[in-house]
Amino acid sequence: MSILRRMSDVFQQKVSAAVDKAEDPSQALDLSYQKQLEALQQARRSVADVLTSEKRLELQADQLTQSMAKLQDQARAALGQGKEDLAREALTRAQLARTQLDGLTQQIATVKQQEQKLEITVQKLQARIETFRMQRDTMKAQYQAAKASTNVAETATGLSEQMADVSMMVDRSRDKIAQMQARSAAVGQLLDSGVLDDAGSSGGDDIDRQLGASSSDAAVQAQLEAMKQQIALPASNIVVRVQGEGQFRLASSYKGELDGYDQKVVAAIDAGQPAALKQSVHDVIAFVKSHGVAVADTENAASQVVLPSEDLTLDEAKKIMAGG
Repeated sequence: MSILRRMSDVFQQKVSAAVDKAEDPSQALDLSYQKQLEALQQARRSVADVLTSEKRLELQADQLTQSMAKLQDQARAALGQGKEDLAREALTRAQLARTQLDGLTQQIATVKQQEQKLEITVQKLQARIETFRMQRDTMKAQYQAAKASTNVAETATGLSEQMADVSMMVDRSRDKIAQMQARSAAVGQLLDSGVLDDAGSSGGDDIDRQLGASSSDAAVQAQLEAMKQQIALPASNIVVRVQGEGQFRLASSYKGELDGYDQKVVAAIDAGQPAALKQSVHDVIAFVKSHGVAVADTENAASQVVLPSEDLTLDEAKKIMAGG
């Protein structure tokens, strides 16, 4: 029984911790904000790349302008020396440079327009990120406040895990007190009947005393059985909780069957057989439901055994058995 109880306890603890971590809105908001900052940084790098291309084209345009001026001077010098063919060659090259310069000028204008559009986009993106940052801070504050309020409310109403543990300890203490009270009542009944009196203090021979003792023992045993049925001692029953389906009360005589199912569950885990594990968990839950009696929600009964739900996976079961 200890293995099933350990599986149930560890499974519930690990699943709850994993779900809480995965569903943390604060972490999701921080991650989204980080992604947006990365996108903004990438947009800024794009603007820098476009600006670099623009500057490179402007340098080429300056070089062509200087080349044109130099070719014009060379053409004048050639004409001064009467070398018309050389002057024509210089002017032809100057005209080619002019054509290239016109093309560069158009490219520069186009790149400038792209740069302006990118800068506007970056500004809009930055404004959006700033707005999201404020929303993130507000939502995180709301989440923390709601979480704190929930924790306080659960503690006050006894719904928290810590208060549940306290409640279970109180239940066990109540059961022990009831058992001790029953034992005290039984011993008192025996004293009143004289069964526990000193044999030497009573009259009659030893045969009479034996006959009287047998009669008293039978009466006391009958009274004890009646008292046990009246107070329903916890030791005569096993309270089993099925996750998500409530509690069931089994006779203690079924402990052997529960141990057998326990061994089947462990064997399926050790063999790494998910189908066998699912069938074993299903069988033990079905056994508890068919042989047990549902415990009323209003009854404050402590669970000696806790069974996992039928959707338990093999990986989850292995982690539970490993204590991870």
